[in-house]
Amino acid sequence: MIQPFKPFDRMTPEDYAAIGFKCGLEVHQQLATDRKLFCRCPAGRYSPEYDAEVLRHMRPTLSELGEYDGTALMEKKTHKNIFYRIHHATVCTYEFDDTPPFFPDERAIDIALEICQLLNLNLVGEMHIARKQYLDGSIPTGFQRTAILGVRGCIPFKDRRIGITQLSIEEDSCREVSDVGHDRVLLTDRLGMPLIETVTDPDMRTPQEAAQVCELIRLLCRSTGKVRTGYGASREDVNVSVRGGTRVEIKGVPQISRIPLLVYNEAMRQWSLLKIRDLLKERGITQETVRWSTHDVTRVAGRSHYAPVREAVSRGYRVRCVVLKGFAGLLSHPTQEHTTFAKEFSDRVRVIACLTQLPNIVHSDTATDTLTVRDWKELRRRTEAGDHDALILVWGDDRDTNTACNEIVIRATEATQGVPRDTRQALKDGTTGFERVLPGAERMYPDTDLPPMAITRERTERIRAHLPERIWERLARLAGLGIPADCTHPLSVSPRLALFDRVVNELKVSATLAAVVLVQRFKAFRRAGLPVDALSDGAVFDVFRAYAEGGLTREGIVPALVAALRRLQGGGTEETAPGVEPAATMVSVEQAVADVVSHTNGRSFASAEKRRRWLMGRLMDSHRGRLAGADLARLLARS
Repeated sequence: MIQPFKPFDRMTPEDYAAIGFKCGLEVHQQLATDRKLFCRCPAGRYSPEYDAEVLRHMRPTLSELGEYDGTALMEKKTHKNIFYRIHHATVCTYEFDDTPPFFPDERAIDIALEICQLLNLNLVGEMHIARKQYLDGSIPTGFQRTAILGVRGCIPFKDRRIGITQLSIEEDSCREVSDVGHDRVLLTDRLGMPLIETVTDPDMRTPQEAAQVCELIRLLCRSTGKVRTGYGASREDVNVSVRGGTRVEIKGVPQISRIPLLVYNEAMRQWSLLKIRDLLKERGITQETVRWSTHDVTRVAGRSHYAPVREAVSRGYRVRCVVLKGFAGLLSHPTQEHTTFAKEFSDRVRVIACLTQLPNIVHSDTATDTLTVRDWKELRRRTEAGDHDALILVWGDDRDTNTACNEIVIRATEATQGVPRDTRQALKDGTTGFERVLPGAERMYPDTDLPPMAITRERTERIRAHLPERIWERLARLAGLGIPADCTHPLSVSPRLALFDRVVNELKVSATLAAVVLVQRFKAFRRAGLPVDALSDGAVFDVFRAYAEGGLTREGIVPALVAALRRLQGGGTEETAPGVEPAATMVSVEQAVADVVSHTNGRSFASAEKRRRWLMGRLMDSHRGRLAGADLARLLARS
């Protein structure tokens, strides 16, 4: 029996240590430049509009050593049609390798060097451009230009330090529109935008620590104010392994909050695959002794009542069966939450044979849920399979089912060795799925189109002289001010942080009040469609100054800011935006109370409490923000 993992919320650091858990990160962050990295096309212009489509196919070629790349061979088997949607305003001939690259964007390099220094990395003396193979079609040239700028740094985390292996600057890939069957459609508007890749050592001890370190690196990058924000501007690859396994990469995690469950499931998957390997060994099945057979069972399967198979046969598709000798019972073993070993085969069929409509396989370990017992008995008779053998059915056209059968056999053979070297997809349910074979180190090679570029001491010193406060120091300082926890991280990377410091230090306004207004209230203003970014720090400072000098009450700060934003929204100028009325004097308020009370003559109220509420509402309308509500209530009670 395979030893189960504890549920996700019951796993402890000791549990992860017991399985030899290791985890590292590759954090990708787009840089806020006006143009792309190696050409002069604009960066940051996203649009689904396109002027033309370019179709390309993968054709592997021999390397200088006379070898084929394993990833390229895998991609070739998919027979994918890669469609690139291009718009004249955001792409040029460079992206399709028809024009040599320009020298890299200088602002992008400066931003990357700044982040290198914040990560305590050792800077390189020369920047050497390399080509990194990208064979999944996401880059039309088949390679990405990249350069290492810093190595061997570290950042503080809890009671220790997390090693930073390196930081590279590189160009971004295309955006995926769809990937169905043999057709993959990509948009090229993001292609070539500059981004950095920060690679950590495998120092994270739990899935939760992986997310926490990733968040720290994200905040560090954002603290510069020179990176892009929003969905997809920061993406994470997470490397996971357990004792006896191998490094597996979870690719393109778009949200940090999803990291813990994904990492837990991948660790569970690897531990389970190692146990399956051991079970196979106990059955005498090794890489050398694994046996299988394949059969065309279209006629037998066509009589089945299982809808996916019956419909496939009615459409003229073939149904093939792979018999895995001695594998009976293993396909239903759990590997991740709500996932079994059978999904390892389904994923390979989906990705490589391009049979993307699910379910794409059915197997004999779930006989009662799919085909009938009678159907399986007939299939075993036709294929000469024994009771200890597992049967996997797959359906599609002739070429795709042949590819699928071959991949099922390959995956079964890999099961005798334990954990294959995969790149995994981050699925929405928190599990991982096969994406492609993990590329090797030989995917990197020098680029001969660009010479080395010197990183001078003058350049690095100029950048060092203007480094922002390091994020861990900033977070500690803000936490020490006692501001709400949900305001700390947003404020630490807010462009209004300098304004916050001025309000607190110069005006002696409560740090909590200033933080809540600048984070929570401004967030609400933005959601309401108010032009928050158009309101200058000076205008906001004037509102806080009116409060500090007694011209506004605490309750009046937000209405004053809203009034300023409304003026801007209506086309008013900056000079008219921050207007704040003077504080009310007690004499004028007492007169206002008397006037309001006099208006109640001749009015009837259901109760004294309703009369008080009506009076209070009228007074708050005329004095909101200039006198505290408690003071108005006391004056009203004496009237």
